[in-house]
Order: sequence, then C-alpha cells, then structure tokens
Amino acid sequence: MLKRTLGKNGLEVSALGLGCMGLSFGYGPATEKNDAIRLIRTAFERGVTFFDTAEVYGPFVNEELVGEALAPIRDQVVIATKFGFQDGDSKKPMDSRPERIRAVAEASLKRLKTDRIDLFYQHRVDPNVPMEDVAGTVKDLIREGKVKHFGLSEAGEQSIRRAHAVQPVAALQSEYSLWWREPEHKVMPVLEELGIGFVPFSPLGKGFLTGAIDERTSFDQSDFRAMVPRFTQESRKANAGLVDVLGRLADGKSATRAQIALAWLLAQKPWIVPIPGTTKLSRLDENVGAASVELSAGDLAAIEAALNEIQVVGDRYPAQWQQRVDR
Repeated sequence: MLKRTLGKNGLEVSALGLGCMGLSFGYGPATEKNDAIRLIRTAFERGVTFFDTAEVYGPFVNEELVGEALAPIRDQVVIATKFGFQDGDSKKPMDSRPERIRAVAEASLKRLKTDRIDLFYQHRVDPNVPMEDVAGTVKDLIREGKVKHFGLSEAGEQSIRRAHAVQPVAALQSEYSLWWREPEHKVMPVLEELGIGFVPFSPLGKGFLTGAIDERTSFDQSDFRAMVPRFTQESRKANAGLVDVLGRLADGKSATRAQIALAWLLAQKPWIVPIPGTTKLSRLDENVGAASVELSAGDLAAIEAALNEIQVVGDRYPAQWQQRVDR
C-alpha cells in the first residue's frame, strides 16, 4: 500500500489505517480476542501500518488488545492513542489537566507494551484547560521521548491554531465522509494552511455507506448507533438515496460502495488518511482494496453532482454529545 505523510515532521503511515475501536467497544459485543488479534495482524500483512485506539475504548481493553497484537511488529507500525476523559471514561467530563495527560501517557505505554506513543491525540477539547497547557504538556512528553507526535480530535479552528503555535500538530482526527462534510468549510483550509494531516474516522458513515444497513436493521443495545439521530429508522430510510448513488458508481468501477466512499476521501487531499474499522476479515480486504480504486476528475464531478441532489437527514450525534466537538 502507498504511504502518506501526516504533518511536517515526517510521520509516514499507510494511505489507509485501521480504526480498532469497534473490536472492543461501541458497535455491539466485543470481538473474541484471538479473532481480533488475527484481524489486526492481517491488516498489517495487507499493508496497513497505522492503527488507532484510545484509553476510553473499553475502557482500556482496546489498548491492551492493540498492544498485544502489534508487539511482534512494533517497530514497523504507527500506533495512535488518545487522552482527554476523566478516568478514561467517555461518559464522564473531559479532563486534559497536565497531570492527567501524563498519567494517561504512562498507563497507555504499559497497556500498549511499548516505550513510545507515535501519535498522541487529545480526544476532545477540554474547555476548562487552556489549549496552550495541553500542547505544552505533550511537547514535554515529546522531549522526553515518550510521545513522537501530537494530534487533536474533533477540534475547531481556533483550538487547532492555539495548539499548533505551541507544539506542531501532526494530525487532526474528525469525522469526515460522503455523508458528513462539515470539515470542508472551516477546518480543512486551516489544516492545509498549517501543514496538518487529516485522519477521518467513520469514513464509511459508521457502516451506513457500505449498504449493509437499511431501515430494517436492528442494533444491539450496546451499539451506540441506537442513540444516534442519523440512525433512526426514519433517517435510514430517508438516507437510502445516498447508498443508491454509491451503488451505481461502484457498479461502473467494478468496486463496492465502501471502496468508492474510501477512494473519494483519498482523492480529496494527499494528506488525508482514513481509518475505517471492521470486525470482519472480508470487510478488511474490501477496505484495503479501496487504496487501488482510482477516481477520475469526471468520477469526482459525478459524485459531487449526485450529492448536491441529496439532503442527508438526521444529526450525527445526540445533542449532549455534540457539545463536545468543534470547540
């Protein structure tokens, strides 16, 4: 797989990464451990060198899983993890106090079985801690060799600028896909200006863009999509047109809907690295195959024209979650 560079300090990763969250957390029951390890190692065999986790995924168990899976090939991969929630619990308030950042770094290093975190993201902007203090703490960790690069997740324009002025930001991780294009308006121009990479999570619309989810789909009670307005039965029915458009484009390319959605992201900017997640080896191979799908200028124009005729229905987060993003 081709490589891409995040930021200006030489963080080279595969053009597609692997979001590991869903193996342990968020999308229903956790994957059996041996199967999850097999999937992560198979991703590496397919050319993926960029793996994303966080202390809150579980909490903690996803980092342990990723650490164990990647231990034999640690020096050949890039591991990203995150800090920013009280007690490592995403249901609790944000906590990016310097002492908390340091505590998370030490704990994550142990769980990941490594001596350095390649990319350390602030998971969400903490309104109670100045961004300069956050960036300064990570800068110190970089000086100490415990962290290699600094990242932000779901941060807004001003937070990005303030952080970058203290410690260069290698990457912003935020949701971005064919059905959530908000970052194009304010955030992506800032990233381009400052030379910051972009790591889209949920690049397949939390599974919706694959075509595997429709109005008849039911979600496990531990699947957070059951609480997301965009995944109500009415919204899924209303948004089916977007999946149909992807299907027509995919048929013309002998590709799948997921591959077209990922190829579209890769075609937007050379510094974009999507991190689709999956629990299935067949889906992993499908996603990796997207790196070989080429979309012409005509293809991209056709996608744009089709999207202009579609209005996506439903908020991407419940109201209480939305307060935590774009600060």
